[in-house]
This record gives sequence, structure tokens and C-alpha cells, in this order.
Amino acid sequence: MTKELNTLLTALYVLVDDHVVPPRTGRGRRPLLSDSELITLAVAQVLLRYPSERRWIRHIRSSAEWQVMFPYLPEQSGYHRRLKNVHPLLCKAILVLAACCPSWFDDVWIADATPVPCGMSRETVKRSDLAGWANYGYCAAHSRFYWGLKLYLVCTGDGMPIMWCLANPKLG
Repeated sequence: MTKELNTLLTALYVLVDDHVVPPRTGRGRRPLLSDSELITLAVAQVLLRYPSERRWIRHIRSSAEWQVMFPYLPEQSGYHRRLKNVHPLLCKAILVLAACCPSWFDDVWIADATPVPCGMSRETVKRSDLAGWANYGYCAAHSRFYWGLKLYLVCTGDGMPIMWCLANPKLG
């Protein structure tokens, strides 16, 4: 682990602990790994490009630098279960981090749309669970019709996503 990554993760932990995770109240034992530490570990996993939770846990358990920052590291199944439980806090952390960026308050936002094809055959269209949502649309960039949805994305000028939605391609 580099000093820059260590500093970034420490600053992220402080931000998440102060503004995202509510203070713990009530009885019972405190968890060995707090929600703030768990969110910090999840962000580090993404930053270091570990798509597999199993490899990520193996990596941080074998490194002395990680064990200094996080004295308790769960097993892979415990890590996965805890991550599923803190999903609302992860969403809130993303929102807090986005609001910290200066481009969040820009007056100019950029919108774009791209097709998301969901099926290629008529049989797929008939049997799909997306039948109520998806529809036929035309993609001018590829000069073809498709059956699926359209992904709309709104970003700031520097490319930070503000909002997105999947919609019927005929909405325009």
C-alpha cells in the first residue's frame, strides 16, 4: 500500500464516519469491523481493481500494511453479507462524495442516451420478463432497430454522473 492510498483511505474513512454512518446506539456488542471501515474497504477494492471478493480478502489478509489499518478482517462470506446489508449506506456515501465535488453545483449538465438491446429474436421478445418495459427502438449510430431499453445519463461538464434512468426507447 502506498502513502497516497493510505492517506486517501484515511480521509474517506473520516468522511464516511462523520457524514454517512449514523452513530451506533443501543445495547449489544459492537462489531469488530465498523460500517465505516467496511465501506472504506469496499472503495479500496474498487480502486485497486479487485473484481473478486475472494481474491480481495486473500490479498488484504496476507498484507501486513492492511492488517495495521484494519485489525479485524472478515472471511469472504462475512464480507459479502455485510456489504449486502450496508447497501443503503454505500448509496449515501456515493451521494456525499459526489456533493463534495465542485462540479456538482455546475449550471451546465450534459445528457446523452444509448440503446441497451435486451433480445435479438422474436421468441426472446415473447418470453422476456421485460415485455412491459422494453420496446422496439431505432439506433441511428448503428443504423438498426433493436428491442430493449434506452439508458439516459446526465453528467456534469467534467463527466461526473448526476443521474441515470432506463426507459422505453420510444419516449424520445
